[in-house]
Amino acid sequence: MSSEAIEKLAASIGENVYIDVAKWHLYLSDAHLHTTLAEQFYPMLQKGSVSESEVNTVLKGIKVKLGGGKVELPLSDLLPMQSQVHLMDALEEFQRDM
Repeated sequence: MSSEAIEKLAASIGENVYIDVAKWHLYLSDAHLHTTLAEQFYPMLQKGSVSESEVNTVLKGIKVKLGGGKVELPLSDLLPMQSQVHLMDALEEFQRDM
């Protein structure tokens, strides 16, 4: 895997995708989740386009610890619909530029 390409994808995800906590937007770069997502999506993008169901599967598989680890929620539960749209847009744009 190209670390430069993963970093570029991670930057795009981190700048455009956020989790919503009490109407407070925490961008994935600030939450340190953008690189994890980029590492999982990059191989999928190399093979072809990524579907919404594949994206949701990845998001459900990433557990986010809240309250100092008292609670774990799938990332999919923390992303509002608009943020999921931004994620799909970022992936599609990256795919076009590959």
